[in-house]
Amino acid sequence: MKISVVIPAYNEEDYIGPTLESLINKAGSDIYEIIVVDNASTDNTAKVAKSFKGVKVVREDRKGLTRARQAGLMAATGDLVAYIDADTQIKDRWFHHVKKEFEKNKRLVCLSAPYSVYDVSKWKRMLVWSYWNLLAYPTYMLLMKYMVLGANFVARRSVLLKIGGFDQTIEFYGEDTDIARRLNKVGKVKFLRKSLVTSSGRRMEAEGFVKIGAKYISNFLSEALLHRPINQNYKDYR
Repeated sequence: MKISVVIPAYNEEDYIGPTLESLINKAGSDIYEIIVVDNASTDNTAKVAKSFKGVKVVREDRKGLTRARQAGLMAATGDLVAYIDADTQIKDRWFHHVKKEFEKNKRLVCLSAPYSVYDVSKWKRMLVWSYWNLLAYPTYMLLMKYMVLGANFVARRSVLLKIGGFDQTIEFYGEDTDIARRLNKVGKVKFLRKSLVTSSGRRMEAEGFVKIGAKYISNFLSEALLHRPINQNYKDYR
């Protein structure tokens, strides 16, 4: 089972290098290809990514996360497509466990999990842990039965293509809930409580933990119930 890893990146020259280094060192032969989608960057994101042997860089000039995800999907050739963010660090044997999950359940079309943050204070890391374990996971288990985190999910490429890929009218918030809801109609979408990756908390730090948490929750509910996000506008943080 071949895994393509897609990393959308907009002006991520400071983060994409460590992310690729972590991916290559820890995943090794467990992955088939790595695709960095340079999403209209104006810095050296593409140059840094191309400096890593075997990494394929795809340019998508239409700014937007879902457009970058779609460009990565169209460039991927693996059986599974894994999406992580440009500031994400994976853990050892991450893809080994992913393969096992898909091999033992043929109905599984998407696998996702939460993340921890590595560049914030201890109490803020505890807030993130509490959000995923005390709010998000119970919601998934008791109510929604599907949940995807955009920085940490893997889906069958054939199924993503079957449903038409990503909704490119969604700019940012709610895009992961949208793909989870639509994938759930054709197979099993599984959300693991155990954190499998770590990411930067820069967006949380910039906007405030309460404010950003409220945005994610409100857009999750709006997308799940009304099939549209509340917020279309967003800001990028370097």
